[in-house]
Amino acid sequence: MIYDYTITTGKGGTLNLADYKGKVILVVNTATGCGFTPQYAPIEQLYRDYHDQGLEILDIPCNQFGGQAPGTDEEIHEFCTMHFNTTFPQMKKADVNGPDELPLYTYLKSQKGFAGFEEHQYKDLLEKMFAQADPEWDKKPDIKWNFTKFVIDRDGNVVARFEPTADMAKVEACVKALL
Repeated sequence: MIYDYTITTGKGGTLNLADYKGKVILVVNTATGCGFTPQYAPIEQLYRDYHDQGLEILDIPCNQFGGQAPGTDEEIHEFCTMHFNTTFPQMKKADVNGPDELPLYTYLKSQKGFAGFEEHQYKDLLEKMFAQADPEWDKKPDIKWNFTKFVIDRDGNVVARFEPTADMAKVEACVKALL
């Protein structure tokens, strides 16, 4: 269950996910130098609109996709607050795939695997890039790119996975329905 996990905050503290029991949680792996980086703005808007109703956001910067989150945790935080006025908490930069992946991500991927990209300006580019690297890429639950989102309901169930190509309005509708 999601409440069995802890993660490290951007300031080096420990966040016990059991503290979020009864909350709706949006977990997202982010990057500051990605084509999807502008999604920080609607994610921040979600936080502002729904935090008082029980939404928590776990922003986990990740440098595994094209080296697009190269800074320190402090530099990433400064970038996000300066460019997107983010107020939601950021966690320590971490891997979401591979031998050093956060155990939280091992769990999330076991609950909701990859189900394809939605139509988006980057869809064909991403699919071509992954197919060249691995013909079986679309059958694996791995996180494919920055800004993959998982939504957890108030009971700790992983109810949805949104790839970075998903329209943020769909993410908002999912969150809103759970609040």
